[in-house]
Amino acid sequence: MRRIKIKHLKPNMVVARSVYYGNAHVLAQAGMVLTVDAIKRLDELGIASVYIREQYVPETVEPEDVIPEKVRLETIEMVKASFINLHDHLKLDINRVASIVNSIIDELLASDDILVQLTDIRAFDDYLFAHSVNVCVLSIMTGITLHFDKARLTELGVGALLHDIGKTKIDSEILNKPDDLSRQEFDEIKRHTNYGFEMLRNYADLSLLSAHIAFQHHERWDGQGYPRGLRGESIHEYARIVAVADVYDALLADRPYRPSYTVNQALTILERMSGVYLDPNFVTALVSNIAIYPVGSLVEISTGYIGIVMEVNKVVPTRPVIRIIVDNTGRRLSRTHMIDLSQFATIMVIRALNGDDIDKLNLREYVLA
Repeated sequence: MRRIKIKHLKPNMVVARSVYYGNAHVLAQAGMVLTVDAIKRLDELGIASVYIREQYVPETVEPEDVIPEKVRLETIEMVKASFINLHDHLKLDINRVASIVNSIIDELLASDDILVQLTDIRAFDDYLFAHSVNVCVLSIMTGITLHFDKARLTELGVGALLHDIGKTKIDSEILNKPDDLSRQEFDEIKRHTNYGFEMLRNYADLSLLSAHIAFQHHERWDGQGYPRGLRGESIHEYARIVAVADVYDALLADRPYRPSYTVNQALTILERMSGVYLDPNFVTALVSNIAIYPVGSLVEISTGYIGIVMEVNKVVPTRPVIRIIVDNTGRRLSRTHMIDLSQFATIMVIRALNGDDIDKLNLREYVLA
């Protein structure tokens, strides 16, 4: 399956992964055949892209998510309810938060050979809640890579899930503004770190270290962040981990002011930020859990052939299993074949194809993202 921007959707395309609005309201069920009206409705509700089944692939190719959809939906529902309850009644059920974080930890520990390939697609209005869950998952995966014990994973996961809770005090029109923010508006956005810390610090059953994630996740490795301008290891390690996860997930999300970046673009940006904005060790730890070439990607290999990634390799992420669809002369193959790059020391992926490459090679039916 492939993530496709709304403007490229066409009637009769088949939805590969359900699209949700709100806690669990399904806008487009997996398996649904899109119509003109359905596409228009998705666009009106702020859905910027959709995963579509690729009819040209002979067999079903659907990447496995790192946590089950049921757990993800329950977590998003809990986060939304918790944020609203805290905003309206100044009360947060820390035990419930910790319980669902531990469920995520258990799922991730049981499937530590799965790489992150999918991005949860939601309406702009639900971004804060889905983003919080994604950052929690990515942070815990990073903690597992760093060999954190269960207690530290829980502290990290709870803080990651609540890292943006201070944004409940920010006007949603500022949070979702499609244009450039004024200095005053940006200063208000920056206050969410202080707001979040003040909300969380007084809960006796919440670790103060978890609360400091909300406070410090916008500090920078080079000391140019906020709110306190902390530098390097003076920023708590939990906040440094969440900072990396926060940036990565934000880059992959469709936002009112810009479309999502591809995985390769996001990883390139992370690399540029490493050692400046972000702790380089934690960038490396997070990236080790990301499928560099996700299932469905179009890639060129060193022989000049082009193929579709059919399976990723956790041990050697740069050497996926691909189906060759174009030969080294640019000719489309009528009979495709598979190649496992982990079995060929001298053959490697040299690049993932971008939109210009796809247009030039007339492969637009293969990828429209």
